[in-house]
Amino acid sequence: MKKLVAAITTILVFCGLLAFTSDRLAKSQVKSQSNTLTLYNWGDYIDPALLKKFQKETGYHVSVETFDSNEAMYTKIKQGGTSYDLAVPSDYMIQKMKAAHLLVPLDKSKLHGMNNISPQFRNLEFDRHNQYSVPYFWGTLGIIYNDKTVKASQVQHWKQLWNPRFKDSIMLVDSARDVMGFALIRDGDSVNTKNIKQLNAAKKRLDSLTPNVKAIVADEIKMYMIENEAPIAVDWSGEASEMLSQNSHLHYVVPSEGSNLWFDNLVIPKTAKHYKAIYAFLNFMLKPENAAQNAEYVGYATPNEQAKALLPASVRNDKQFYPDAETMKHLQIYNNLSPELIGTYNELYLEFKMYRN
Repeated sequence: MKKLVAAITTILVFCGLLAFTSDRLAKSQVKSQSNTLTLYNWGDYIDPALLKKFQKETGYHVSVETFDSNEAMYTKIKQGGTSYDLAVPSDYMIQKMKAAHLLVPLDKSKLHGMNNISPQFRNLEFDRHNQYSVPYFWGTLGIIYNDKTVKASQVQHWKQLWNPRFKDSIMLVDSARDVMGFALIRDGDSVNTKNIKQLNAAKKRLDSLTPNVKAIVADEIKMYMIENEAPIAVDWSGEASEMLSQNSHLHYVVPSEGSNLWFDNLVIPKTAKHYKAIYAFLNFMLKPENAAQNAEYVGYATPNEQAKALLPASVRNDKQFYPDAETMKHLQIYNNLSPELIGTYNELYLEFKMYRN
Protein backbone atom coordinates (compact mmCIF):
# COMPACT_ATOMS: atom_id res chain seq x y z
CA MET A 1 0.00 0.00 0.00
CA LYS A 2 2.84 2.34 0.96
CA LYS A 3 4.48 1.66 -2.38
CA LEU A 4 1.23 2.52 -4.16
CA VAL A 5 0.84 5.80 -2.23
CA ALA A 6 4.47 6.67 -2.96
CA ALA A 7 4.00 5.94 -6.66
CA ILE A 8 0.85 8.06 -6.82
CA THR A 9 2.58 10.89 -4.97
CA THR A 10 5.50 10.74 -7.38
CA ILE A 11 3.16 10.86 -10.37
CA LEU A 12 1.27 13.85 -8.93
CA VAL A 13 4.50 15.73 -8.24
CA PHE A 14 5.73 14.99 -11.75
CA CYS A 15 2.43 16.20 -13.27
CA GLY A 16 2.64 19.35 -11.18
CA LEU A 17 6.18 20.06 -12.35
CA LEU A 18 5.15 19.37 -15.95
CA ALA A 19 2.22 21.77 -15.70
CA PHE A 20 4.44 24.43 -14.10
CA THR A 21 7.10 24.05 -16.78
CA SER A 22 4.51 24.12 -19.56
CA ASP A 23 2.99 27.31 -18.12
CA ARG A 24 6.43 28.95 -17.89
CA LEU A 25 7.22 27.97 -21.48
CA ALA A 26 3.88 29.31 -22.71
CA LYS A 27 4.40 32.63 -20.91
CA SER A 28 7.96 32.80 -22.23
CA GLN A 29 6.73 32.19 -25.78
CA VAL A 30 4.08 34.91 -25.47
CA LYS A 31 6.67 37.31 -24.11
CA SER A 32 9.06 36.39 -26.94
CA GLN A 33 6.39 36.96 -29.56
CA SER A 34 5.45 40.33 -28.05
CA ASN A 35 9.10 41.41 -28.29
CA THR A 36 9.42 40.41 -31.95
CA LEU A 37 8.70 42.73 -34.85
CA THR A 38 8.09 41.00 -38.19
CA LEU A 39 9.44 42.96 -41.17
CA TYR A 40 8.38 41.97 -44.70
CA ASN A 41 11.14 43.32 -46.94
CA TRP A 42 12.94 42.90 -50.24
CA GLY A 43 15.91 40.54 -50.08
CA ASP A 44 19.16 41.92 -48.59
CA TYR A 45 17.57 45.34 -48.19
CA ILE A 46 18.69 46.25 -44.68
CA ASP A 47 22.03 46.13 -42.91
CA PRO A 48 22.01 43.13 -40.52
CA ALA A 49 24.26 45.11 -38.17
CA LEU A 50 21.47 47.66 -37.77
CA LEU A 51 19.04 44.96 -36.67
CA LYS A 52 21.46 43.87 -33.96
CA LYS A 53 21.92 47.49 -32.90
CA PHE A 54 18.15 48.00 -32.77
CA GLN A 55 17.67 44.93 -30.56
CA LYS A 56 20.46 46.04 -28.23
CA GLU A 57 18.99 49.54 -27.88
CA THR A 58 15.31 48.60 -27.57
CA GLY A 59 15.06 44.95 -26.56
CA TYR A 60 12.91 44.21 -29.61
CA HIS A 61 13.98 41.43 -31.97
CA VAL A 62 13.34 41.80 -35.72
CA SER A 63 12.27 38.79 -37.75
CA VAL A 64 12.75 39.44 -41.48
CA GLU A 65 10.78 37.70 -44.22
CA THR A 66 11.44 38.58 -47.86
CA PHE A 67 9.59 38.94 -51.15
CA ASP A 68 10.80 39.43 -54.73
CA SER A 69 8.05 41.60 -56.19
CA ASN A 70 5.47 44.14 -55.09
CA GLU A 71 2.74 41.89 -56.42
CA ALA A 72 3.89 38.90 -54.36
CA MET A 73 4.02 41.09 -51.26
CA TYR A 74 0.52 42.44 -51.94
CA THR A 75 -0.98 38.96 -52.37
CA LYS A 76 0.59 37.63 -49.15
CA ILE A 77 -0.64 40.56 -47.07
CA LYS A 78 -4.10 40.44 -48.62
CA GLN A 79 -4.40 36.75 -47.74
CA GLY A 80 -3.69 37.69 -44.12
CA GLY A 81 -2.02 34.44 -43.13
CA THR A 82 0.99 36.11 -41.51
CA SER A 83 0.96 39.03 -39.05
CA TYR A 84 3.49 41.36 -40.64
CA ASP A 85 4.18 44.48 -38.59
CA LEU A 86 5.95 46.45 -41.32
CA ALA A 87 6.30 46.03 -45.09
CA VAL A 88 8.29 47.85 -47.79
CA PRO A 89 6.14 48.44 -50.90
CA SER A 90 6.99 50.77 -53.76
CA ASP A 91 5.10 53.96 -54.65
CA TYR A 92 2.33 52.67 -56.92
CA MET A 93 1.74 49.65 -54.69
CA ILE A 94 0.97 51.93 -51.75
CA GLN A 95 -1.89 53.38 -53.79
CA LYS A 96 -3.15 49.88 -54.49
CA MET A 97 -2.85 48.78 -50.86
CA LYS A 98 -4.68 51.90 -49.65
CA ALA A 99 -7.52 51.25 -52.07
CA ALA A 100 -7.78 47.67 -50.80
CA HIS A 101 -7.78 48.84 -47.15
CA LEU A 102 -4.63 46.88 -46.36
CA LEU A 103 -2.79 49.67 -44.55
CA VAL A 104 -3.01 51.31 -41.12
CA PRO A 105 -2.56 55.11 -40.98
CA LEU A 106 0.55 56.37 -39.20
CA ASP A 107 0.15 57.87 -35.74
CA LYS A 108 2.27 60.99 -36.23
CA SER A 109 2.34 61.65 -32.48
CA LYS A 110 4.48 58.52 -32.07
CA LEU A 111 6.70 59.21 -35.07
CA HIS A 112 9.91 61.19 -34.60
CA GLY A 113 12.34 62.23 -37.33
CA MET A 114 10.14 62.71 -40.39
CA ASN A 115 11.63 66.20 -40.72
CA ASN A 116 14.93 64.48 -41.56
CA ILE A 117 13.35 63.38 -44.83
CA SER A 118 14.02 65.82 -47.68
CA PRO A 119 10.88 67.87 -48.55
CA GLN A 120 11.15 66.70 -52.17
CA PHE A 121 10.48 63.13 -50.99
CA ARG A 122 7.53 63.94 -48.72
CA ASN A 123 3.87 64.54 -49.56
CA LEU A 124 4.11 62.81 -52.94
CA GLU A 125 1.10 61.94 -55.05
CA PHE A 126 1.02 58.25 -54.14
CA ASP A 127 0.59 59.13 -50.42
CA ARG A 128 -0.32 62.74 -49.73
CA HIS A 129 0.93 64.05 -46.37
CA ASN A 130 2.57 60.66 -45.78
CA GLN A 131 -0.52 59.37 -44.06
CA TYR A 132 0.62 55.77 -44.48
CA SER A 133 4.27 55.73 -45.49
CA VAL A 134 7.76 56.55 -44.24
CA PRO A 135 10.27 56.97 -47.13
CA TYR A 136 12.96 54.27 -47.04
CA PHE A 137 15.00 54.38 -50.28
CA TRP A 138 14.66 55.89 -53.73
CA GLY A 139 16.32 55.42 -57.06
CA THR A 140 16.12 55.45 -60.82
CA LEU A 141 16.20 53.22 -63.87
CA GLY A 142 19.16 53.79 -66.13
CA ILE A 143 21.87 52.49 -68.44
CA ILE A 144 25.03 50.77 -67.21
CA TYR A 145 27.91 50.62 -69.69
CA ASN A 146 31.47 49.31 -69.80
CA ASP A 147 34.00 51.90 -70.95
CA LYS A 148 36.24 49.17 -72.41
CA THR A 149 33.96 48.89 -75.42
CA VAL A 150 31.37 51.68 -75.11
CA LYS A 151 31.93 55.44 -75.07
CA ALA A 152 29.88 57.59 -72.70
CA SER A 153 28.59 59.66 -75.62
CA GLN A 154 27.04 56.51 -77.15
CA VAL A 155 24.63 55.79 -74.28
CA GLN A 156 23.30 59.10 -72.99
CA HIS A 157 19.79 58.59 -74.39
CA TRP A 158 17.33 55.71 -74.65
CA LYS A 159 17.19 55.95 -78.45
CA GLN A 160 20.88 55.14 -78.65
CA LEU A 161 20.23 51.59 -77.43
CA TRP A 162 18.77 50.87 -80.88
CA ASN A 163 22.16 51.52 -82.54
CA PRO A 164 22.95 48.47 -84.77
CA ARG A 165 26.52 48.42 -83.43
CA PHE A 166 25.10 47.15 -80.12
CA LYS A 167 23.88 43.89 -81.64
CA ASP A 168 23.64 41.14 -78.99
CA SER A 169 25.11 43.51 -76.40
CA ILE A 170 22.33 44.67 -74.06
CA MET A 171 21.05 43.05 -70.87
CA LEU A 172 17.53 44.07 -69.80
CA VAL A 173 16.08 43.78 -66.31
CA ASP A 174 13.08 41.46 -66.40
CA SER A 175 10.38 43.98 -65.47
CA ALA A 176 7.33 44.80 -67.58
CA ARG A 177 6.76 48.34 -66.31
CA ASP A 178 10.45 49.26 -66.62
CA VAL A 179 11.06 47.86 -70.09
CA MET A 180 7.77 49.21 -71.45
CA GLY A 181 8.57 52.42 -69.58
CA PHE A 182 11.85 53.29 -71.28
CA ALA A 183 10.33 52.39 -74.67
CA LEU A 184 7.53 54.88 -73.95
CA ILE A 185 9.90 57.59 -72.69
CA ARG A 186 12.09 57.14 -75.76
CA ASP A 187 9.51 58.95 -77.89
CA GLY A 188 8.12 61.28 -75.25
CA ASP A 189 5.20 59.23 -73.90
CA SER A 190 4.23 58.80 -70.25
CA VAL A 191 5.19 55.65 -68.34
CA ASN A 192 1.59 55.70 -67.08
CA THR A 193 -0.09 56.09 -70.45
CA LYS A 194 -3.55 54.63 -70.91
CA ASN A 195 -3.37 55.18 -74.65
CA ILE A 196 -3.43 51.77 -76.35
CA LYS A 197 -1.91 53.16 -79.55
CA GLN A 198 1.07 54.46 -77.58
CA LEU A 199 1.46 51.11 -75.83
CA ASN A 200 1.35 49.17 -79.09
CA ALA A 201 3.89 51.58 -80.61
CA ALA A 202 6.20 51.05 -77.62
CA LYS A 203 5.92 47.29 -78.07
CA LYS A 204 6.86 47.61 -81.76
CA ARG A 205 9.86 49.70 -80.77
CA LEU A 206 10.92 46.95 -78.38
CA ASP A 207 10.53 44.35 -81.13
CA SER A 208 12.95 46.35 -83.25
CA LEU A 209 15.39 46.39 -80.31
CA THR A 210 15.46 42.57 -80.23
CA PRO A 211 18.67 42.10 -82.28
CA ASN A 212 20.56 44.13 -79.68
CA VAL A 213 19.19 42.28 -76.64
CA LYS A 214 21.59 39.68 -75.29
CA ALA A 215 19.28 38.53 -72.47
CA ILE A 216 16.37 39.52 -70.26
CA VAL A 217 17.18 38.49 -66.70
CA ALA A 218 17.10 39.69 -63.09
CA ASP A 219 19.98 39.39 -60.61
CA GLU A 220 22.17 37.69 -63.21
CA ILE A 221 22.75 41.09 -64.81
CA LYS A 222 25.21 41.94 -62.04
CA MET A 223 27.36 38.90 -62.77
CA TYR A 224 27.36 39.53 -66.53
CA MET A 225 28.37 43.17 -66.13
CA ILE A 226 30.91 42.70 -63.34
CA GLU A 227 32.66 39.93 -65.27
CA ASN A 228 32.69 41.95 -68.53
CA GLU A 229 30.41 39.48 -70.30
CA ALA A 230 28.11 42.23 -71.59
CA PRO A 231 28.91 45.86 -72.42
CA ILE A 232 25.49 47.43 -71.67
CA ALA A 233 22.60 46.84 -69.29
CA VAL A 234 19.35 48.51 -68.28
CA ASP A 235 18.78 48.16 -64.54
CA TRP A 236 18.00 50.01 -61.32
CA SER A 237 20.41 52.43 -59.68
CA GLY A 238 21.02 50.34 -56.56
CA GLU A 239 21.93 47.29 -58.64
CA ALA A 240 24.17 49.54 -60.71
CA SER A 241 25.89 50.80 -57.56
CA GLU A 242 26.85 47.26 -56.62
CA MET A 243 28.16 46.58 -60.13
CA LEU A 244 30.23 49.76 -60.19
CA SER A 245 31.77 48.96 -56.80
CA GLN A 246 33.16 45.69 -58.24
CA ASN A 247 34.23 46.83 -61.70
CA SER A 248 35.91 50.20 -62.23
CA HIS A 249 35.12 50.14 -65.95
CA LEU A 250 31.36 50.36 -65.35
CA HIS A 251 29.33 53.58 -65.28
CA TYR A 252 25.67 54.49 -64.78
CA VAL A 253 23.63 56.99 -66.80
CA VAL A 254 20.12 58.36 -66.27
CA PRO A 255 19.01 59.63 -69.71
CA SER A 256 18.27 63.35 -69.58
CA GLU A 257 14.94 62.96 -71.43
CA GLY A 258 13.60 61.05 -68.44
CA SER A 259 13.31 57.73 -66.68
CA ASN A 260 11.51 56.11 -63.79
CA LEU A 261 11.86 57.60 -60.32
CA TRP A 262 10.82 55.05 -57.72
CA PHE A 263 10.39 55.06 -53.96
CA ASP A 264 10.31 52.22 -51.46
CA ASN A 265 8.55 52.97 -48.20
CA LEU A 266 7.89 51.51 -44.77
CA VAL A 267 4.18 50.96 -44.11
CA ILE A 268 2.06 49.27 -41.44
CA PRO A 269 -0.10 46.46 -42.88
CA LYS A 270 -3.50 45.75 -41.36
CA THR A 271 -2.04 42.51 -39.98
CA ALA A 272 0.26 44.43 -37.61
CA LYS A 273 0.21 43.58 -33.89
CA HIS A 274 3.27 45.01 -32.17
CA TYR A 275 2.78 48.75 -32.32
CA LYS A 276 5.35 49.72 -29.67
CA ALA A 277 7.99 47.80 -31.60
CA ILE A 278 6.78 49.29 -34.89
CA TYR A 279 7.22 52.90 -33.82
CA ALA A 280 10.48 52.12 -32.06
CA PHE A 281 11.78 50.70 -35.35
CA LEU A 282 10.47 53.55 -37.52
CA ASN A 283 12.04 56.15 -35.22
CA PHE A 284 15.28 54.15 -35.13
CA MET A 285 15.48 54.06 -38.94
CA LEU A 286 14.71 57.79 -39.22
CA LYS A 287 17.80 58.66 -37.19
CA PRO A 288 20.41 60.10 -39.61
CA GLU A 289 23.27 57.89 -38.43
CA ASN A 290 21.20 54.72 -38.91
CA ALA A 291 19.78 55.76 -42.28
CA ALA A 292 23.30 56.63 -43.48
CA GLN A 293 24.66 53.26 -42.36
CA ASN A 294 21.82 51.50 -44.14
CA ALA A 295 22.40 53.49 -47.34
CA GLU A 296 26.08 52.56 -47.38
CA TYR A 297 25.21 48.89 -46.96
CA VAL A 298 22.34 48.71 -49.48
CA GLY A 299 23.76 51.08 -52.10
CA TYR A 300 20.54 52.91 -52.91
CA ALA A 301 19.91 56.62 -52.42
CA THR A 302 18.57 57.71 -49.05
CA PRO A 303 15.68 60.20 -48.85
CA ASN A 304 16.94 61.19 -45.37
CA GLU A 305 18.58 64.58 -45.94
CA GLN A 306 20.47 64.52 -42.66
CA ALA A 307 21.71 61.00 -43.40
CA LYS A 308 22.92 62.01 -46.86
CA ALA A 309 25.07 64.70 -45.24
CA LEU A 310 26.84 61.96 -43.25
CA LEU A 311 27.74 59.93 -46.34
CA PRO A 312 31.20 60.23 -47.92
CA ALA A 313 31.45 63.19 -50.33
CA SER A 314 32.21 60.75 -53.15
CA VAL A 315 28.78 59.18 -52.59
CA ARG A 316 26.54 62.17 -51.86
CA ASN A 317 28.01 64.18 -54.76
CA ASP A 318 27.78 61.33 -57.27
CA LYS A 319 25.26 62.47 -59.89
CA GLN A 320 24.94 58.91 -61.14
CA PHE A 321 22.92 58.09 -58.02
CA TYR A 322 21.91 61.53 -56.75
CA PRO A 323 20.92 63.22 -60.05
CA ASP A 324 20.90 67.01 -60.36
CA ALA A 325 17.70 69.05 -60.21
CA GLU A 326 17.39 69.32 -63.98
CA THR A 327 17.47 65.54 -64.44
CA MET A 328 15.03 65.05 -61.56
CA LYS A 329 12.49 67.27 -63.34
CA HIS A 330 12.14 64.71 -66.13
CA LEU A 331 11.78 61.59 -63.99
CA GLN A 332 8.40 59.87 -63.77
CA ILE A 333 6.81 57.90 -60.93
CA TYR A 334 4.70 54.86 -61.72
CA ASN A 335 1.00 55.19 -60.89
CA ASN A 336 -1.24 52.35 -59.78
CA LEU A 337 -3.06 51.50 -63.01
CA SER A 338 -6.24 49.46 -63.34
CA PRO A 339 -5.90 45.66 -63.39
CA GLU A 340 -7.04 45.68 -67.03
CA LEU A 341 -4.39 48.19 -68.03
CA ILE A 342 -1.66 46.42 -66.08
CA GLY A 343 -2.76 43.28 -67.91
CA THR A 344 -2.22 45.07 -71.22
CA TYR A 345 1.29 46.22 -70.21
CA ASN A 346 2.17 42.67 -69.14
CA GLU A 347 0.75 41.05 -72.26
CA LEU A 348 2.64 43.37 -74.59
CA TYR A 349 5.84 42.83 -72.63
CA LEU A 350 5.43 39.04 -72.77
CA GLU A 351 4.81 39.24 -76.51
CA PHE A 352 8.08 41.14 -76.83
CA LYS A 353 9.91 38.44 -74.85
CA MET A 354 8.36 35.73 -77.03
CA TYR A 355 9.24 37.71 -80.16
CA ARG A 356 12.87 37.63 -79.01
CA ASN A 357 12.78 33.85 -78.93
